[in-house]
Amino acid sequence: MKQGIHPENYRLVAFKDMSNEDVFITKSTVETKETITHEGVEYPVFKMEISRTSHPFYTGKSKLIDTAGRIDKFKTKYAKHSK
Repeated sequence: MKQGIHPENYRLVAFKDMSNEDVFITKSTVETKETITHEGVEYPVFKMEISRTSHPFYTGKSKLIDTAGRIDKFKTKYAKHSK
């Protein structure tokens, strides 16, 4: 292995899935400003919108997203600005 190319600031970080409140702890170098107490220990926390516990590929449950409705709402909302 090459020397001096890997970061040295590895520490335990809590990764929190904001969609289902799942928290898991792993080593990381990610920069964080907030902390969380998990099982009586305080960790820096990195908030995520999706993780392995909420992603449809891993859970087997798909979520239907109303893209047509979103597009129609966008067009009607901004139609007056395009003229």
